[in-house]
Amino acid sequence: MAVKLRLRRMGKKKQPIYKVVAADSRSPRDGKFIESIGLYNPLTNPSTLEIKEDRALYWLGVGAQPTDTVKSLLRQKGIILKRELSRRGVSDEVMKAELEKWAKVREAKLMSASSKKHAKKEVVSQEKTDTKVEVENIENSTAEVKGAASEENTAG
Repeated sequence: MAVKLRLRRMGKKKQPIYKVVAADSRSPRDGKFIESIGLYNPLTNPSTLEIKEDRALYWLGVGAQPTDTVKSLLRQKGIILKRELSRRGVSDEVMKAELEKWAKVREAKLMSASSKKHAKKEVVSQEKTDTKVEVENIENSTAEVKGAASEENTAG
């Protein structure tokens, strides 16, 4: 029996919530599973991810293969890094230090990404404002030209 760590879709139509489950690879996506090890909600901002770390490490330790998406989610939580460090035989103190270092780097990346996104929004809104000003200037100059033309017609 090959065990996979995968997502099980739940929730209403167009409002998915996923359970992270350990299941037999032959069972259907939303079918029978062995154990639920977490919950993933992609619709919240930021997305919600709750995983029982000890159970995920257990299933990975006994040979369960995560799907690409679940592997990505485990990476986000640092569970893959913890597993790799424990495989190398790193002591608990060193492991904690590495995980703290990883968390700081990840947080810095997220902050820089969000600041870049915010800066990009500011640039776009500034461009929209500039475009509006240009359109207003064009409309005003067009109105002035029309006004001057009508004055010439009435004077003649």
